[in-house]
Order: sequence, then C-alpha cells, then structure tokens
Amino acid sequence: MKTNLLRAIVPMAFLFTLISCSSNETEANSASKPELIQSYDYNSSELELADLINEHRVSLGLNPLQLINHVSYKSEEHNAYMIARKVVNHDLFAERSENIIEVLGAVKVNENVAYNFVSPSSVLNAWLNSPGHKANIEGTFTHFGISIREDATTGKKYYTNIFLKK
Repeated sequence: MKTNLLRAIVPMAFLFTLISCSSNETEANSASKPELIQSYDYNSSELELADLINEHRVSLGLNPLQLINHVSYKSEEHNAYMIARKVVNHDLFAERSENIIEVLGAVKVNENVAYNFVSPSSVLNAWLNSPGHKANIEGTFTHFGISIREDATTGKKYYTNIFLKK
C-alpha cells in the first residue's frame, strides 16, 4: 500500500516542480525587458529648445526631428544624475543608449549636455559653436528627446539632449 501511494505522489511532485519552474521563467523574461515610458510633461523651455533645433535643421534642408517621450525621460534621468553629483558629464551614456536601442529600435544614439545657460537659444548657440555638438544637431537623426532641469540649490540649469536614428 505504501509503495502504491509513493508511486502516486512522486509523479505529482514532479509535475508541480515543472509548473513552478515555467512560471518563474516567464516572470524573469518579462522583468528583463525595459519599460517604454510613454508620458513626459514638457516645460515651455524644453519645447522652445526643440523648436529652435528643428528650425535650425530645416533652415539647412534637413528633416525636423520628432520628440519621443521615452527619450526625454531618459534625458531627465541624466539631468537628475548630474544635479545630484554637481557635475556635467556623459556618465552612463552606454546604458541610456542601450535602453533606447532596445526599447525603441534605434540604430544610432548620440547625446549633448550643457550647464548654466540661461535660455534655450543660448545653449543652442553654444552647441552650434562646438563641432561635436553641432554634428549631433545636424546629424542624420530622426528623433530626439530633451530635458532642462534646474538645480534647486544653485538655480543653475542642466540640459540633456539625446538624438537617435530609427
């Protein structure tokens, strides 16, 4: 009798083990894909800078770039990083770029950053006077994202502008 009971329990235990493994595997796969951020609340300075960049591009016969909320969110994350550390840099650009490539299917991603400019037109002029930044603004990109954030303790503005080609 004990043998019959054991023969019935062992296959059931094996079946439960298989079911629980497949469930965990599905959860792990869904957790590894980055989330698409669909909402971003643009302020007037960010929209002005986007318009100025597109006006410049169109004046050269280039296509205007389309804003993507996800890319602006990634730009905002980088501004928060720079403000928290009181630095201006491209730290963690590889991670931002990989995220944008995976989530949006981008084939090329570049970035401009700036600090302490008082207006969108002043930062654009500075970028246009820098060969590397100008190359990004005038590059073969199709989309972009923008964030402008002010450090609450210093009043200084941080700018991140990410370009991508789909």
